Amino acid sequence: MSLQNQTIIITGASRGIGKALALTLAKDGSNLSLVARNHQELLEVKKEAEALGAKVLIFSGSVADEELVKKVITETAQTFGKIDALVNNAGFGVFKQAAEITTHEWDSIFETNVKGTFLFCREVVPFMKNSGQGHIVNIASDVAKRVFDGGSLYCASKYAQDAFSMALRKEVRKDNIKVSVVYSGVVDTHFHKREEGDPHQARYLSSKDMANTIYFILSAPAHVVIDELMIHPISQDY
Repeated sequence: MSLQNQTIIITGASRGIGKALALTLAKDGSNLSLVARNHQELLEVKKEAEALGAKVLIFSGSVADEELVKKVITETAQTFGKIDALVNNAGFGVFKQAAEITTHEWDSIFETNVKGTFLFCREVVPFMKNSGQGHIVNIASDVAKRVFDGGSLYCASKYAQDAFSMALRKEVRKDNIKVSVVYSGVVDTHFHKREEGDPHQARYLSSKDMANTIYFILSAPAHVVIDELMIHPISQDY
């Protein structure tokens, strides 16, 4: 199914997976509403997407800022007349032993990875209910299904994001709203200590791999919902 003229909100859209998805959707003629902290990087993505023919709104700030989230949803609906899909992609991690995690680190991770997902879902669902359709795609991680030494904080946030998504799916299915969750393995992005494109990450999934996967989910026929999708590079044993 083509996504031409579909209105899609993407968080964490300034680089990595979010940027790759924005440019992939731009080529298909989607209307884009892009959210990220870095305003300058968002401007650059906007310019690239518009050069491909997309109509683009950008919003800079934290996904945990309730007023910003409301502004994004309202202005997107007013500008494009509808909201077809939301991709909650913003997120980051802190990896250390539990006894070393600061309260600030705990709060920051949960603000972005969990509260941000909650706020965007809460605000977009009424618009989708009114239109009788919609699709929410939450980008989680394979650590929403497993844990590892040094990952207590990040794993906890992704477990919470996944649990919220699963419950939301049951709430809104009757309203013809799809909720999909993507559980990814390692991806070659700024998320890791090394820069994107570093040779040590050559066998990771690429941002384009992830963008193509999300596009596949979003472009499924109207009667089809991909509830969950686990994806890894062949080099990573799950």
